[in-house]
Amino acid sequence: MRVGIVGCGFIADVIAHAIAETDAAVLGAVASRRRETAEAFAARHGGPGVFASWEELMASSRVDAVYVATPTAAREAVAVGAARAGKHVLADKPFLSLASVRRIAAACRDGGVAFMDATHFTHHPRTALLKRERRDRIGALEAVQSVFFFPNMDRANIRYDATKEPTGAIGDMAWYSMRAAAEFLPADASPVRVTAEGTRDPVTGTWVRSAGCIRFSDGSTTTWDAGFTVGSLVMDLGLFGRGGSIHVDDYVLDWAGGMLGADRGAWVGFVQRNGPAAPASFQRVATPSPTRQAVRMVEHLARLSRDPRGLEAAEAVRLAERTQGLVDLVAEAAGRA
Repeated sequence: MRVGIVGCGFIADVIAHAIAETDAAVLGAVASRRRETAEAFAARHGGPGVFASWEELMASSRVDAVYVATPTAAREAVAVGAARAGKHVLADKPFLSLASVRRIAAACRDGGVAFMDATHFTHHPRTALLKRERRDRIGALEAVQSVFFFPNMDRANIRYDATKEPTGAIGDMAWYSMRAAAEFLPADASPVRVTAEGTRDPVTGTWVRSAGCIRFSDGSTTTWDAGFTVGSLVMDLGLFGRGGSIHVDDYVLDWAGGMLGADRGAWVGFVQRNGPAAPASFQRVATPSPTRQAVRMVEHLARLSRDPRGLEAAEAVRLAERTQGLVDLVAEAAGRA
């Protein structure tokens, strides 16, 4: 699968390295509003084709799929343009709205191409294991609890520009909390009550933190606290079931994957508790992955590209829509608070 990248920021670099690590894909082209930026990016990544606009890249025969790494405000236009050009779509998150995701998905269906959002942690084998075994390990889920903080109080950062990133930390950080709910809670459980608080930066007005609770129709809940305002990286996930609980302290980023500098010796797994157990009885379950989760994500898109109207492709669309729908509810509730 020949992949074109639109946008040359930090995350685009991560995906370009992931493409280089798999036999399932090659980097075919890159596009940026500034040609010199695209040329520098291409020079770092083996010299793929360079385009000064995403429209030129879409018209190229060099690519079969496109990774959309643009700011949120431009994401729909680029993704829809890719679908109409017959290119499979991997789009960074978040999106402008659930309606925007649905328009992208519809364009991909009409074009006979696959669509997937670029949420990395869902491709780690730990996530698959927990989805497959959580009921046997801890029973029916009562609650999903998540905390994701990444220190970022730099007002020059694009995340503080509401014209490009209108939902700020709600879209950028709480997305992962909403995705955890979408991954682990029943698909047919609909949100019935949303309570959310948001904190805005006093200078830019950008959302820099959000916290709250969503109750679902089956009685389960998801609670979260996420944003830029804590001075350390925190990415905790708790799954609470009627028979026990599971805790993960690195559920978003892949330590061994090197996004923040590879830590190959980091322990990867989860801690399981059942009953009134003391710490000596906690189960520590290792879930190492010899392949980085970003690489697995690229390989997943390659699989979807072979059957873009199949069940696996439909599930990818459902999860994108479910996650963005929850993000929309959080943003709306925070705006009312």
